[in-house]
Amino acid sequence: MDSNQKSAKIVGVLFFVAAISAVIGLLLYDPILNGSDYLVQGSEYSTQIALGALMELILVVSVIGTATTMFPILKKYNETLALWHVSFRFLEAVIIAFGIISVLSLLTLSQNFVAEGPVDSSSYQASSILLIAIHDWTFMLGPLFMLGINTIVYSYIFYKTNLVPRPLAILGMSGAMFVFVNAVLVLFGVVEQLSAWGILALPVAAFEMILAGWLLIKGFNESVLSQLSKV
Repeated sequence: MDSNQKSAKIVGVLFFVAAISAVIGLLLYDPILNGSDYLVQGSEYSTQIALGALMELILVVSVIGTATTMFPILKKYNETLALWHVSFRFLEAVIIAFGIISVLSLLTLSQNFVAEGPVDSSSYQASSILLIAIHDWTFMLGPLFMLGINTIVYSYIFYKTNLVPRPLAILGMSGAMFVFVNAVLVLFGVVEQLSAWGILALPVAAFEMILAGWLLIKGFNESVLSQLSKV
């Protein structure tokens, strides 16, 4: 199999892995991020929370994997834009990693709270609110803001080169704009992070899954790759 098509399949698999691990991780975090008594529930569900962190670490690896695997292909068209994509993708991964650290720190806080028994919980509450806020902001800045930017970049290259069908590239660019706008609205407090406006993230999610399937089945356009290699 041609190395470019191997890369296409790797990217397709990594997009699926990223989506699945992100959803599972968020679900596993539920007791400590959304529980009514999260300072106690975090300790009670410590294994579940740790598994959620592991899922998000897999997400981080997948995010970096898609960027580095696509870079040699994207740079055939424009190396500067390809570097932009890698850079913003890495920033997305770093921000997600900070979110993981905040959740694991909250888990440690919960375990200490339970171990100490009846105490003045005000300091624990203040610390936990801060850690949850850090996670919420990293969730907005990474999987929304940075994702919007890096998706616009590589979707634009796809559109200009026809490496994948242009309707798919258009879906990627429009979906990326929607998720970017959603992030900006959340940043300025216009909408709540978890609200009906979250529907703006659906087009980019649909794009990634369709793209993953396309790359696994069809791969990149071989004729386009041949032309780009001659440039």
